[in-house]
Amino acid sequence: MRTWLLATALVWGLLASAAVHAQRPPLTTPATGVITTEVARSFDRSAPEALELWAPRTVLGYGEVDLNYGKIHLTCGSDPALGRCPTRDTGEPSSRSTIPVQFRDQRSGQRIDVNVTGWLERVEWQRYCSVDYWDHQEYPLWTSFNSDCLIPPGGTAAALVVQAEDLHNLVAGRWLAELHLDLRIDPDGPVIATHVFKFDLTITDRDRVMIYLPEFGLAPPLVGLQLDYRPVPYPATIGGTTVLDMCLYDGMGSQSEYLGITARDMGPAAPGRPDTQYSVWHRDGGRDPHDRVDYQLTLAHNGQRIALRNNDEVLLRGIDTAELRLVMLPDMNQWVYCVPTPLTLDTPRVLAADKREGYYEGRLTLEMRLPTTRL
Repeated sequence: MRTWLLATALVWGLLASAAVHAQRPPLTTPATGVITTEVARSFDRSAPEALELWAPRTVLGYGEVDLNYGKIHLTCGSDPALGRCPTRDTGEPSSRSTIPVQFRDQRSGQRIDVNVTGWLERVEWQRYCSVDYWDHQEYPLWTSFNSDCLIPPGGTAAALVVQAEDLHNLVAGRWLAELHLDLRIDPDGPVIATHVFKFDLTITDRDRVMIYLPEFGLAPPLVGLQLDYRPVPYPATIGGTTVLDMCLYDGMGSQSEYLGITARDMGPAAPGRPDTQYSVWHRDGGRDPHDRVDYQLTLAHNGQRIALRNNDEVLLRGIDTAELRLVMLPDMNQWVYCVPTPLTLDTPRVLAADKREGYYEGRLTLEMRLPTTRL
Protein backbone atom coordinates (compact mmCIF):
# COMPACT_ATOMS: atom_id res chain seq x y z
CA MET A 1 0.00 0.00 0.00
CA ARG A 2 2.75 2.44 0.86
CA THR A 3 4.61 1.60 -2.34
CA TRP A 4 1.46 2.24 -4.45
CA LEU A 5 0.98 5.68 -2.91
CA LEU A 6 4.55 6.71 -3.72
CA ALA A 7 4.25 5.54 -7.32
CA THR A 8 0.99 7.45 -7.79
CA ALA A 9 2.56 10.65 -6.47
CA LEU A 10 5.47 10.29 -8.90
CA VAL A 11 3.20 9.80 -11.92
CA TRP A 12 1.01 12.77 -10.92
CA GLY A 13 4.11 14.93 -10.58
CA LEU A 14 5.28 14.02 -14.06
CA LEU A 15 1.85 14.70 -15.57
CA ALA A 16 1.60 18.04 -13.83
CA SER A 17 5.04 19.01 -15.05
CA ALA A 18 4.19 18.07 -18.66
CA ALA A 19 0.95 20.04 -18.49
CA VAL A 20 2.76 23.17 -17.35
CA HIS A 21 5.41 22.72 -20.03
CA ALA A 22 2.68 22.36 -22.70
CA GLN A 23 0.93 25.63 -21.98
CA ARG A 24 0.10 27.87 -24.92
CA PRO A 25 2.04 31.09 -25.39
CA PRO A 26 0.01 34.15 -24.40
CA LEU A 27 -2.35 35.61 -26.98
CA THR A 28 -0.28 38.26 -28.74
CA THR A 29 -1.34 40.87 -31.26
CA PRO A 30 1.56 41.91 -33.52
CA ALA A 31 3.02 45.33 -32.76
CA THR A 32 2.31 48.14 -35.21
CA GLY A 33 4.13 51.30 -36.23
CA VAL A 34 7.86 51.79 -35.56
CA ILE A 35 9.32 49.97 -32.57
CA THR A 36 12.81 51.16 -31.65
CA THR A 37 15.29 49.22 -29.51
CA GLU A 38 18.50 50.88 -28.32
CA VAL A 39 21.49 48.51 -28.08
CA ALA A 40 24.36 50.22 -26.24
CA ARG A 41 27.30 48.18 -24.98
CA SER A 42 31.01 48.54 -24.13
CA PHE A 43 33.55 45.72 -24.16
CA ASP A 44 37.14 44.87 -25.06
CA ARG A 45 38.04 43.00 -28.25
CA SER A 46 39.66 40.28 -26.15
CA ALA A 47 36.26 39.37 -24.67
CA PRO A 48 33.41 40.27 -27.05
CA GLU A 49 29.89 39.65 -25.76
CA ALA A 50 26.97 38.34 -27.77
CA LEU A 51 24.08 40.79 -28.20
CA GLU A 52 20.68 39.17 -27.74
CA LEU A 53 18.18 41.39 -29.54
CA TRP A 54 15.27 38.95 -29.22
CA ALA A 55 15.54 35.94 -26.94
CA PRO A 56 14.60 32.63 -28.59
CA ARG A 57 10.82 32.21 -28.84
CA THR A 58 10.00 35.88 -28.58
CA VAL A 59 6.35 35.78 -29.67
CA LEU A 60 5.56 38.19 -32.51
CA GLY A 61 1.92 37.18 -32.84
CA TYR A 62 -0.34 34.38 -31.58
CA GLY A 63 -4.07 33.83 -31.89
CA GLU A 64 -6.86 32.06 -33.77
CA VAL A 65 -5.81 30.36 -36.99
CA ASP A 66 -7.85 32.66 -39.21
CA LEU A 67 -5.72 35.62 -38.08
CA ASN A 68 -2.84 34.13 -40.11
CA TYR A 69 -0.25 34.88 -37.42
CA GLY A 70 1.40 31.61 -38.41
CA LYS A 71 2.60 33.37 -41.58
CA ILE A 72 4.36 36.27 -39.87
CA HIS A 73 7.77 37.00 -41.38
CA LEU A 74 10.35 39.79 -41.43
CA THR A 75 11.96 41.46 -44.43
CA CYS A 76 14.53 44.18 -45.02
CA GLY A 77 13.92 47.56 -46.60
CA SER A 78 15.49 49.03 -49.70
CA ASP A 79 18.52 50.62 -47.96
CA PRO A 80 21.30 47.99 -47.71
CA ALA A 81 23.07 50.01 -45.01
CA LEU A 82 20.18 49.14 -42.67
CA GLY A 83 20.48 45.40 -43.23
CA ARG A 84 20.87 43.30 -46.35
CA CYS A 85 18.26 40.58 -46.72
CA PRO A 86 15.25 39.83 -48.97
CA THR A 87 12.67 42.59 -49.23
CA ARG A 88 9.80 40.16 -49.92
CA ASP A 89 8.65 36.75 -48.75
CA THR A 90 10.88 34.02 -50.18
CA GLY A 91 8.81 30.99 -49.17
CA GLU A 92 11.98 29.19 -48.10
CA PRO A 93 11.79 26.11 -45.86
CA SER A 94 13.94 25.47 -42.81
CA SER A 95 17.24 27.22 -42.00
CA ARG A 96 18.63 30.00 -39.87
CA SER A 97 19.33 33.34 -41.52
CA THR A 98 22.09 35.94 -41.35
CA ILE A 99 21.75 39.63 -42.11
CA PRO A 100 24.89 41.71 -42.81
CA VAL A 101 24.55 45.08 -41.07
CA GLN A 102 26.89 47.97 -41.84
CA PHE A 103 28.65 49.39 -38.77
CA ARG A 104 30.43 52.76 -39.03
CA ASP A 105 33.18 54.00 -36.74
CA GLN A 106 32.22 57.47 -35.55
CA ARG A 107 35.84 58.68 -35.39
CA SER A 108 37.33 57.40 -38.64
CA GLY A 109 34.29 56.68 -40.79
CA GLN A 110 35.53 53.14 -41.37
CA ARG A 111 32.74 50.69 -42.31
CA ILE A 112 32.63 47.01 -41.41
CA ASP A 113 29.78 44.52 -41.92
CA VAL A 114 28.64 42.45 -38.95
CA ASN A 115 26.21 39.54 -39.29
CA VAL A 116 22.99 39.38 -37.26
CA THR A 117 21.64 35.83 -36.91
CA GLY A 118 17.92 35.11 -36.63
CA TRP A 119 15.20 32.52 -37.17
CA LEU A 120 11.46 31.96 -36.81
CA GLU A 121 9.50 29.23 -35.01
CA ARG A 122 5.83 28.48 -35.63
CA VAL A 123 3.38 27.83 -32.80
CA GLU A 124 0.40 25.46 -33.06
CA TRP A 125 -3.08 26.62 -32.11
CA GLN A 126 -4.16 23.06 -31.36
CA ARG A 127 -1.61 20.60 -30.01
CA TYR A 128 -1.93 18.02 -32.78
CA CYS A 129 1.72 17.42 -33.73
CA SER A 130 3.70 18.41 -30.66
CA VAL A 131 3.75 18.00 -26.91
CA ASP A 132 4.25 21.70 -26.21
CA TYR A 133 2.52 23.58 -29.09
CA TRP A 134 5.85 24.39 -30.74
CA ASP A 135 7.00 23.34 -34.19
CA HIS A 136 10.67 22.79 -33.40
CA GLN A 137 11.71 23.50 -36.98
CA GLU A 138 13.65 26.76 -37.48
CA TYR A 139 12.74 28.95 -40.46
CA PRO A 140 14.43 31.94 -42.11
CA LEU A 141 13.20 35.31 -40.90
CA TRP A 142 11.87 36.24 -44.34
CA THR A 143 9.59 33.29 -45.10
CA SER A 144 5.87 32.76 -44.57
CA PHE A 145 6.41 29.02 -45.04
CA ASN A 146 5.02 26.73 -42.35
CA SER A 147 4.34 23.06 -41.85
CA ASP A 148 0.59 22.51 -41.63
CA CYS A 149 -0.38 19.88 -39.11
CA LEU A 150 -4.08 19.26 -39.75
CA ILE A 151 -4.65 22.97 -39.28
CA PRO A 152 -2.26 25.90 -39.85
CA PRO A 153 -0.17 27.25 -36.96
CA GLY A 154 -1.62 29.97 -34.78
CA GLY A 155 1.45 32.10 -34.28
CA THR A 156 5.11 32.90 -34.84
CA ALA A 157 8.07 33.58 -32.58
CA ALA A 158 11.54 34.83 -33.47
CA ALA A 159 15.10 34.94 -32.20
CA LEU A 160 17.65 37.59 -33.12
CA VAL A 161 21.25 37.72 -31.91
CA VAL A 162 24.66 39.10 -32.84
CA GLN A 163 27.17 36.36 -32.07
CA ALA A 164 30.34 37.22 -30.17
CA GLU A 165 32.53 35.83 -32.96
CA ASP A 166 30.90 38.20 -35.46
CA LEU A 167 31.49 41.22 -33.21
CA HIS A 168 35.18 40.32 -33.20
CA ASN A 169 35.34 41.83 -36.70
CA LEU A 170 35.03 45.30 -35.15
CA VAL A 171 38.24 47.01 -34.05
CA ALA A 172 38.64 49.63 -31.32
CA GLY A 173 36.34 52.62 -31.64
CA ARG A 174 32.74 53.70 -31.25
CA TRP A 175 30.60 51.86 -33.79
CA LEU A 176 27.11 52.93 -34.83
CA ALA A 177 24.61 50.97 -36.92
CA GLU A 178 20.92 50.46 -37.52
CA LEU A 179 18.97 47.36 -38.50
CA HIS A 180 15.43 47.81 -39.85
CA LEU A 181 13.13 44.79 -40.14
CA ASP A 182 9.60 45.03 -41.56
CA LEU A 183 7.01 42.70 -40.06
CA ARG A 184 4.50 41.27 -42.52
CA ILE A 185 1.63 38.79 -42.31
CA ASP A 186 0.32 38.51 -45.84
CA PRO A 187 3.21 37.78 -48.25
CA ASP A 188 1.76 40.31 -50.69
CA GLY A 189 0.34 42.61 -48.05
CA PRO A 190 1.52 45.80 -46.36
CA VAL A 191 4.16 46.27 -43.68
CA ILE A 192 2.48 45.91 -40.29
CA ALA A 193 5.39 47.20 -38.19
CA THR A 194 9.03 48.20 -38.54
CA HIS A 195 11.43 47.03 -35.84
CA VAL A 196 14.44 49.36 -35.60
CA PHE A 197 17.55 48.28 -33.68
CA LYS A 198 20.01 51.11 -33.03
CA PHE A 199 23.53 49.97 -32.12
CA ASP A 200 26.04 52.08 -30.21
CA LEU A 201 29.06 49.90 -29.39
CA THR A 202 32.22 51.20 -27.74
CA ILE A 203 35.08 48.75 -28.22
CA THR A 204 38.53 48.91 -26.69
CA ASP A 205 41.64 46.93 -27.65
CA ARG A 206 43.90 47.08 -24.61
CA ASP A 207 46.10 44.19 -25.73
CA ARG A 208 47.13 46.01 -28.93
CA VAL A 209 48.18 49.43 -27.60
CA MET A 210 51.51 50.22 -29.25
CA ILE A 211 53.98 52.67 -30.68
CA TYR A 212 53.96 51.32 -34.22
CA LEU A 213 57.03 51.68 -36.45
CA PRO A 214 55.83 50.53 -39.89
CA GLU A 215 59.33 50.11 -41.28
CA PHE A 216 60.26 47.53 -38.65
CA GLY A 217 57.05 45.73 -37.65
CA LEU A 218 57.83 43.61 -34.60
CA ALA A 219 61.60 43.59 -35.21
CA PRO A 220 63.82 45.71 -32.91
CA PRO A 221 64.32 48.99 -34.82
CA LEU A 222 67.84 49.82 -35.93
CA VAL A 223 67.87 53.48 -37.00
CA GLY A 224 70.79 55.20 -38.69
CA LEU A 225 71.48 58.87 -37.98
CA GLN A 226 72.36 59.41 -41.66
CA LEU A 227 75.51 61.41 -40.86
CA ASP A 228 77.29 62.96 -43.82
CA TYR A 229 80.81 64.34 -44.03
CA ARG A 230 81.27 67.81 -45.59
CA PRO A 231 84.84 68.80 -46.30
CA VAL A 232 83.70 72.15 -47.78
CA PRO A 233 83.60 74.74 -46.45
CA TYR A 234 86.68 74.17 -44.36
CA PRO A 235 86.96 72.98 -41.63
CA ALA A 236 85.11 69.73 -42.39
CA THR A 237 81.93 68.93 -40.46
CA ILE A 238 79.60 65.99 -39.85
CA GLY A 239 75.85 66.05 -39.22
CA GLY A 240 72.58 64.80 -40.60
CA THR A 241 68.86 64.18 -40.23
CA THR A 242 66.71 61.06 -40.38
CA VAL A 243 62.95 60.70 -40.03
CA LEU A 244 61.46 57.64 -38.36
CA ASP A 245 57.94 56.74 -39.49
CA MET A 246 55.86 56.32 -36.33
CA CYS A 247 52.16 55.90 -35.56
CA LEU A 248 50.42 55.75 -32.16
CA TYR A 249 47.65 53.20 -31.59
CA ASP A 250 45.80 53.84 -28.33
CA GLY A 251 43.44 50.84 -28.47
CA MET A 252 40.44 53.18 -28.15
CA GLY A 253 39.87 54.15 -31.75
CA SER A 254 42.08 57.25 -31.40
CA GLN A 255 39.64 58.82 -28.96
CA SER A 256 41.99 59.31 -26.01
CA GLU A 257 41.96 62.66 -24.26
CA TYR A 258 45.73 62.72 -24.64
CA LEU A 259 48.76 60.44 -25.08
CA GLY A 260 51.91 60.83 -22.99
CA ILE A 261 55.21 60.26 -24.83
CA THR A 262 58.57 59.95 -23.06
CA ALA A 263 61.97 59.45 -24.72
CA ARG A 264 64.84 58.05 -22.66
CA ASP A 265 68.53 57.82 -23.53
CA MET A 266 69.63 54.43 -22.20
CA GLY A 267 73.33 55.04 -22.74
CA PRO A 268 76.00 56.25 -20.28
CA ALA A 269 75.64 59.55 -18.49
CA ALA A 270 77.12 62.50 -20.34
CA PRO A 271 78.02 65.29 -17.89
CA GLY A 272 77.24 68.73 -19.27
CA ARG A 273 75.05 67.46 -22.08
CA PRO A 274 71.77 69.45 -22.38
CA ASP A 275 68.56 67.54 -21.65
CA THR A 276 67.47 68.31 -25.21
CA GLN A 277 70.12 65.93 -26.55
CA TYR A 278 70.73 62.20 -26.78
CA SER A 279 73.94 60.39 -27.66
CA VAL A 280 75.52 57.56 -29.56
CA TRP A 281 78.96 56.35 -28.38
CA HIS A 282 82.01 55.04 -30.14
CA ARG A 283 81.87 51.29 -30.40
CA ASP A 284 85.47 50.92 -29.15
CA GLY A 285 84.62 52.58 -25.85
CA GLY A 286 85.62 55.84 -24.22
CA ARG A 287 83.57 58.42 -22.32
CA ASP A 288 85.13 61.68 -23.47
CA PRO A 289 83.26 64.24 -25.62
CA HIS A 290 85.13 63.12 -28.75
CA ASP A 291 83.81 59.56 -28.14
CA ARG A 292 80.16 60.54 -28.59
CA VAL A 293 77.88 62.21 -31.14
CA ASP A 294 74.82 64.06 -29.84
CA TYR A 295 71.45 64.32 -31.57
CA GLN A 296 68.03 65.86 -30.89
CA LEU A 297 64.47 64.52 -31.18
CA THR A 298 61.39 66.28 -32.46
CA LEU A 299 57.96 64.77 -32.92
CA ALA A 300 55.36 65.99 -35.41
CA HIS A 301 51.76 66.07 -34.20
CA ASN A 302 48.74 67.97 -35.48
CA GLY A 303 50.88 70.28 -37.59
CA GLN A 304 53.30 71.09 -34.75
CA ARG A 305 56.89 70.07 -34.14
CA ILE A 306 57.42 69.17 -30.50
CA ALA A 307 60.89 68.83 -28.97
CA LEU A 308 61.38 65.76 -26.80
CA ARG A 309 63.60 66.29 -23.77
CA ASN A 310 65.38 63.34 -22.27
CA ASN A 311 63.19 61.68 -19.58
CA ASP A 312 60.50 64.38 -19.80
CA GLU A 313 56.95 63.39 -20.74
CA VAL A 314 55.15 65.32 -23.47
CA LEU A 315 51.35 65.25 -23.56
CA LEU A 316 49.92 65.01 -27.07
CA ARG A 317 46.40 66.42 -27.04
CA GLY A 318 43.79 66.57 -29.76
CA ILE A 319 44.09 62.83 -30.43
CA ASP A 320 40.35 62.67 -31.12
CA THR A 321 40.67 65.24 -33.93
CA ALA A 322 44.14 64.44 -35.29
CA GLU A 323 44.81 63.12 -38.75
CA LEU A 324 44.51 59.33 -38.93
CA ARG A 325 46.35 56.66 -40.86
CA LEU A 326 45.04 53.23 -41.86
CA VAL A 327 47.51 50.45 -40.98
CA MET A 328 47.65 46.70 -40.47
CA LEU A 329 49.30 46.15 -37.09
CA PRO A 330 51.55 43.12 -36.62
CA ASP A 331 49.65 39.92 -35.79
CA MET A 332 46.29 41.47 -36.71
CA ASN A 333 43.95 40.61 -39.57
CA GLN A 334 41.91 43.82 -39.44
CA TRP A 335 42.87 47.30 -40.59
CA VAL A 336 42.93 49.93 -37.84
CA TYR A 337 43.54 53.65 -37.63
CA CYS A 338 46.43 55.19 -35.69
CA VAL A 339 47.71 58.74 -35.21
CA PRO A 340 50.83 59.43 -37.34
CA THR A 341 53.59 61.12 -35.32
CA PRO A 342 56.83 60.94 -37.35
CA LEU A 343 59.97 61.29 -35.25
CA THR A 344 62.95 63.33 -36.49
CA LEU A 345 66.47 62.54 -35.28
CA ASP A 346 68.63 65.59 -36.01
CA THR A 347 72.38 65.66 -35.48
CA PRO A 348 73.65 69.28 -35.38
CA ARG A 349 76.80 69.76 -37.45
CA VAL A 350 80.07 69.54 -35.49
CA LEU A 351 83.72 69.63 -36.51
CA ALA A 352 84.78 66.28 -37.89
CA ALA A 353 88.18 66.71 -36.24
CA ASP A 354 86.47 66.72 -32.82
CA LYS A 355 85.18 63.15 -33.23
CA ARG A 356 86.89 59.79 -33.53
CA GLU A 357 86.57 57.88 -36.74
CA GLY A 358 84.55 54.67 -36.57
CA TYR A 359 81.11 53.35 -35.65
CA TYR A 360 78.86 54.86 -33.00
CA GLU A 361 75.82 53.28 -31.37
CA GLY A 362 73.35 54.00 -28.60
CA ARG A 363 69.98 52.95 -27.19
CA LEU A 364 66.84 55.02 -27.10
CA THR A 365 63.48 53.97 -25.66
CA LEU A 366 60.09 55.52 -26.34
CA GLU A 367 57.21 55.07 -23.90
CA MET A 368 53.53 55.84 -24.37
CA ARG A 369 51.17 56.48 -21.48
CA LEU A 370 47.39 56.48 -21.82
CA PRO A 371 44.90 58.26 -19.57
CA THR A 372 43.89 56.24 -16.54
CA THR A 373 40.21 56.74 -17.43
CA ARG A 374 39.39 54.42 -20.32
CA LEU A 375 36.28 54.24 -22.47
